[in-house]
Amino acid sequence: MPDTKSLPIYDEELNKDMLARLSRIEGQVKGVAKMVEAQRPCLEVLQQLASVQAALKGVTKTVLRNYLERCATDAIRSGDAAVYDELMEAIYKFVK
Repeated sequence: MPDTKSLPIYDEELNKDMLARLSRIEGQVKGVAKMVEAQRPCLEVLQQLASVQAALKGVTKTVLRNYLERCATDAIRSGDAAVYDELMEAIYKFVK
């Protein structure tokens, strides 16, 4: 939806924060893979998977908020009717 007029999509501070969080999540996922490889107990693996999911949910909330504040708001102001369908699709994906 955003075009080059609305770039950058993420401000510098938000971009750095999300990339750092995603890097930590990547490390967590690699750690889970090592746990599985090492035959760690299921409950330990499940606990780490829950941590990964919570971390991803946090990043998802940040991106969704940014989408609402920047991308969707710009599209609504421009009169782009398709934004309502895209907005609903984004919300439905994450309210499950």
